[in-house]
Amino acid sequence: MATGWGSLLQDEQQLEELARQAVDRALAEGVLLRTLQEPSSSDVVSYAPFTLFPSLVPSALLEQAYAVQMDFNMLVDAVSQNAAFLEQTLSSTIKRDNFTARLFNIYKQVLKEGIAQTVFLGLNRSDYMFQRNADGSPVLKQIEINTISASFGGLASRTPAVHRHVLNVLSKTKEAAKILSNNPSKGLAQGITKAWELYGSANALVLLIAQEKERNIFDQRAIENELLARNIHVIRRRFEDVSEKGSLDQDRRLFMDGQEVAVVYFRDGYMPSQYSVQNWEARLLLERSCAIKCPDIATQLAGTKKVQQELSRMGVLEMLLPGQPETVARLRATFAGLYSLDMGEEGDQAITEALAAPSQFVLKPQREGGGNNLYGEEMVQALEHLKDSEERASYILMEKIEPEPFGNCLLRPGSPVRVVQCISELGIFGVYVRQGKTLVMNKHVGHLLRTKAIEHADGGVAAGVAVLDNPYPV
Repeated sequence: MATGWGSLLQDEQQLEELARQAVDRALAEGVLLRTLQEPSSSDVVSYAPFTLFPSLVPSALLEQAYAVQMDFNMLVDAVSQNAAFLEQTLSSTIKRDNFTARLFNIYKQVLKEGIAQTVFLGLNRSDYMFQRNADGSPVLKQIEINTISASFGGLASRTPAVHRHVLNVLSKTKEAAKILSNNPSKGLAQGITKAWELYGSANALVLLIAQEKERNIFDQRAIENELLARNIHVIRRRFEDVSEKGSLDQDRRLFMDGQEVAVVYFRDGYMPSQYSVQNWEARLLLERSCAIKCPDIATQLAGTKKVQQELSRMGVLEMLLPGQPETVARLRATFAGLYSLDMGEEGDQAITEALAAPSQFVLKPQREGGGNNLYGEEMVQALEHLKDSEERASYILMEKIEPEPFGNCLLRPGSPVRVVQCISELGIFGVYVRQGKTLVMNKHVGHLLRTKAIEHADGGVAAGVAVLDNPYPV
């Protein structure tokens, strides 16, 4: 890969002036977050952290990531419908991981009562890094797939204008024109719209399950605004509100403050800390309803690390997607090495290998939201502690992806402008809608590039480590 913006990164004075221009443009474009001090108010806001320059991404890998997204949509949907596979795969995890066990209990309850919803909506984001091959060539490797609250589709549509502006200021108009237009929030809203239409009640609302303190509100508003432009009204409520004012009628239709709900869009509910006893009750109520959940509980379980690890086993993709060898080949080409830590010989072997070469592995718990994975010395300590305990089954081991670092400036409120060595993670947003057994929509709707300094092993934008970026195709 070409080295990028080398000469431009030398001139400190120019970088500082460019950064001032870039920040003002970001604020003007709506690349915004609420502040840490006032996460519940939009009275004072700040720009969301972003890179000064777009980062170089090989066109072939960007195209590959887009091409495989519809396959991942189909795979997640297939897993979510396969109760036997989910039960078998998560059997060891739910013995040791209380959060996954609580989700699974709701899933079992809903299955027993009979699933009331007939339309299913998936809004997901599959994340990749570019592994450096022995010959130096980059390869696309999947890090994870996010099946609940996949964020930054709104802000990602606002950042291309900022990077075009930076390059135009430098009179690099040809380069500016190469920055791809990107509007995931529009595509995500199209998926919600399709689900809402299939629900078939003109006055029904979309219920967005929101956190009390939500710094990333503008990202969510982008989707709300797209829906409102289609005359679909969104109400924002917390789990607590659902528990107090939500109800089901005899047909299990969901009502909130007396208004019927067609679609429930979760932007909360993916971490243990987000659930009180009351919140778990609210989640069960939502799952029992015939409203279209995004995601339903089976699809949230399909996004767990344990399921990801099992999907990489030989024969599993073929079982879930029978008679589709090309699809299976495209999916498998993106898989990194994934290893079970269940009790037994296979798990023992994986732990032995990781302890012998800790720099080549990552230890992942069943958690979303960034900042949970263990690397290096921390991983070694955890494995030494876990290796004789059944608790190890609540983790998986993954091959550590080693991308080629590059220089860029990460712009953050209150931080000096300096060039650091970085790596990027590419996410592709996918949307699918299924009615009964028929997929009525399956598409990719845009991308998200996030970049972080190499000293930060783990964590995304929301976790305060990575910053927003755009791919510059090369």
